[in-house]
Amino acid sequence: MEPVSVIGAGLAGCEAAWQLAGRGVPVVLHEMKPEKMTPAHHAPEFAELVCSNSLRSDQLENAVGLLKEELRRSGSLILACADAHRVEAGGALAVDRHAFSRAVTEQIRSHPLITVEEGEVRQIPDRGQVIVASGPLTSEALSAEIERLLPGSRYLNFYDAAAPLVTFDSVDMDHAWFASRYDKGTADYVNCALSEEEYAAFWRELCAAQEADVHGFEDKSVFEGCMPVEVMARRGVDTLRYGPLKPKGLRDPRTGQTPYAVVQLRKDNADGTIYNLVGFQTHLKWPEQRRVFSMIPALKNAEFVRYGVMHRNTYLDSPRLLDRYYRVRGNERLMFAGQITGVEGYVESTASGFLCAVELARRLLDKPPVDFPQETALGALALYVSNESVGDFQPMNVNFGIIPPLDHRVKGKRNKNAELSQRALGLLGTLDWT
Repeated sequence: MEPVSVIGAGLAGCEAAWQLAGRGVPVVLHEMKPEKMTPAHHAPEFAELVCSNSLRSDQLENAVGLLKEELRRSGSLILACADAHRVEAGGALAVDRHAFSRAVTEQIRSHPLITVEEGEVRQIPDRGQVIVASGPLTSEALSAEIERLLPGSRYLNFYDAAAPLVTFDSVDMDHAWFASRYDKGTADYVNCALSEEEYAAFWRELCAAQEADVHGFEDKSVFEGCMPVEVMARRGVDTLRYGPLKPKGLRDPRTGQTPYAVVQLRKDNADGTIYNLVGFQTHLKWPEQRRVFSMIPALKNAEFVRYGVMHRNTYLDSPRLLDRYYRVRGNERLMFAGQITGVEGYVESTASGFLCAVELARRLLDKPPVDFPQETALGALALYVSNESVGDFQPMNVNFGIIPPLDHRVKGKRNKNAELSQRALGLLGTLDWT
């Protein structure tokens, strides 16, 4: 069988390559790292996590929790490696960033049906099956090639940001404590309290801090799900207190009271030596990050091992281009997967790589498509991305709003979501995706 070309060894590309190879389909996986790096990537391993080490909620009352469980039950490589290298994060699935990437890389490189070719792909093969999983920072050469192959299509852009990392030893625990919100799960977050006066001073300096140069950047272009903290702050004095600095569900053990504002730190590696500032994606200049974030009492002497960075993400106008299998309409040998399709988030990227690979393998093996139903998170995401009725298409995380409602009333949002998840998993169990 002629090998399938998979371009990009991020989460989507690795998942796609693994699913194809597991079904007996040979794969050539192209990855430009380490020969060429994007502005957001720093390590040579595959499936590098950039924006956060968290794969978000692991609860079935949350849509991304459902999507993860569907992937687990479907044999996802990414979820298997994530579960094997998780770090405690309350009700979320967070991983040791480097151990996770190493595990994915080792699995991919050791598979006998996967051949890895390093170096930048500047031209898409003109024959054979191709999955483009080049990510939201697709190189200029490959972007030009995609535009050539998709004449008249639109490439759209949004902006994404990564949060700073600090060493745990440099956090002043006299002004912080371990807890999870509402004491849910284990006490995995470091909570850094601010008084009303401390918060007001921090907010003023954050709003006035100097931003790094980002060509063409405007606040209105920022993706709402990963908004820079300084952009959020400029929207109002209390915006942060209802966002990443919300104190609700947290009680300072020193005072027994709920603080005015709380900055949470989440473990970034299994050893617990590095933590990231939750919700602090930023594109401030690096000296400004140190100056302003050190105003948080617990971080007054913080050692920053990585500052936040801002980068442009690119995605397709997928509803006009792709079908429910992530294939290009009218040119079905060409498929896309990952954030370049407009799915937002690590888990969603993995899901797109999984689904398009499963469907491609079945087509090559003369099997009928699976057609994951809209009641499943896998199916709902693919159907949203390919829905031609979606006008102003924007990158989006999976959510219960794109899944059909129940045929009966259920009291309470969590109870309703739990039933939606059980329905989805029941339907998943009736499908043959081998």
